[in-house]
Amino acid sequence: MAIDFPTQEWLEALQKELNNSKPYQEAAKNWEGDFYFVFEPEGGLKERVVAYMDLWHGQCRSAHIVTDENEKSPEFTIRAPLGKWRKIIEKRLNPIQGMLTGQLKVRGNMTKIVKSPKSAIELVNCCTLVPTKFPE
Repeated sequence: MAIDFPTQEWLEALQKELNNSKPYQEAAKNWEGDFYFVFEPEGGLKERVVAYMDLWHGQCRSAHIVTDENEKSPEFTIRAPLGKWRKIIEKRLNPIQGMLTGQLKVRGNMTKIVKSPKSAIELVNCCTLVPTKFPE
């Protein structure tokens, strides 16, 4: 059964996939950093949704929707309209390329992200394992 994106249930499913993925754990074994992933309204998504993820040495220690962007001060914030996120999850847009071309807006040390492309790709691979229903 497909899970509505972007929701708490979807994030929990992604967290489980990440924490059970040997390829992700290997690719991200040296990664230390947390994120806000901001899904801007577009199409069926009528309001901004902000997801917090704490990624640490190949594990996702926390993944949840936040209602107040001041709740945390993550190392990175990545923003984009829903359609760009959908392209990433459907593997029609490489996340690093999306950041470098400005399709995804990044706050934080972009060099750190670019130096870990395999961890970004494996994170997306885990996203593809979550049965996803996008808002129409």
